[in-house]
Amino acid sequence: MKHDPAIDAQTRLFAVFGNPVAHSLSPLMHNRAFQQVGYNGVYVAMCIKDIQAAVAAVRCLAIKGVSVTVPHKTAVMAGLDQVDPMAAEIGAVNTIVNQNGRLGGYNTDALGAVGALKAMVDPAGREIAILGAGGAARAVGFGLAGEKGRLVIVNRTATNGKRLADKLGAVYCSPEDFRPAEGGILINTTPVGMWPHVDALPFPVERLRPDMMVMDIIYNPLQSRLLREAADIGCRVLNGIPMFVHQGALQFKLWTGKQAPLAAMLEVVQKALSRQPKQTAADLQKDPADDRH
Repeated sequence: MKHDPAIDAQTRLFAVFGNPVAHSLSPLMHNRAFQQVGYNGVYVAMCIKDIQAAVAAVRCLAIKGVSVTVPHKTAVMAGLDQVDPMAAEIGAVNTIVNQNGRLGGYNTDALGAVGALKAMVDPAGREIAILGAGGAARAVGFGLAGEKGRLVIVNRTATNGKRLADKLGAVYCSPEDFRPAEGGILINTTPVGMWPHVDALPFPVERLRPDMMVMDIIYNPLQSRLLREAADIGCRVLNGIPMFVHQGALQFKLWTGKQAPLAAMLEVVQKALSRQPKQTAADLQKDPADDRH
C-alpha cells in the first residue's frame, strides 16, 4: 500500500555519505520504499569530505541509518562502535545502523550480490568465476563463499588475484589460462565495458558456453557488451541493477526491521536509469568496484 509521506517531528532521517553523491539513486530508491510501506522516514544525499566528522554527526543528529559509498567505505570503520564480521573481512562498510547512539557497520553488497544471483540460479555445485580482485570482487566473493560453489578468481595482476583467492579459499587463474566450466557462473566485477568504453570486453566471449550464467555488476549501459554477446550465444545474463536493489533492500531491513518492497524499489531504479542521459548515469559508476549507491 502506498502512503503519501508527510515530514513531521517523528520523521526519521537517513542519508548516503559519499563524494561525489549528486547522481546517487539511493535517495530515490529508499524514499520510494518508505512511501510504499508507510514508514515515516526521509533519505537524503550528503557530499562528505570529512568522514569522521560525519560519523560524529550521525550520533549528534540522531540520523537513524546511513549508506556509505566512495571514497569512505574503509575509512568509516574507524569511527564505528562495532563492525559486522563479514564487513570486517571484506574491509569495507556500506551501511551504518544507529541504535540509540551506538553505531554498527555492515556490508550489504556481499549478500546483495548473492540475492540477485540466487533469484536466477542456484550457485551450489557450480564453478563461480569472478573477474577482478578489487572491492566489488571481495564483496561478491565473501558473499558467495558460503554458497557451496567452486570459486575461481580471474585477475590480470596475479599478486592481487592470489591474495583474494587465499582469503576466500578459492583458486586463482590468469585471464589467459581460464576456460569456464560447463554450467558455470561468470561474474564481472571490473569496470571494463562501462560507459563510455562500451565496446570493451573483460573476457573473450568465444570462451563462454551457452549453458552458463553471466553476471555483470555494471548497469551503465544497462546491458554491457559482455551481456549482449553472452545472451546471443544462449547464456542467461544479469546486469548490476538487481545487486544494487538487493543490497538496498538489506539496508532497509537493517534500519527499519521491515521487509523491503523489492519490486517497487527495482521499478523506480529501472525507470530512473532508462531516462538518464549517459553522461549523468556514468557518474554513478566511476568505480563499480566500490560505488554501489
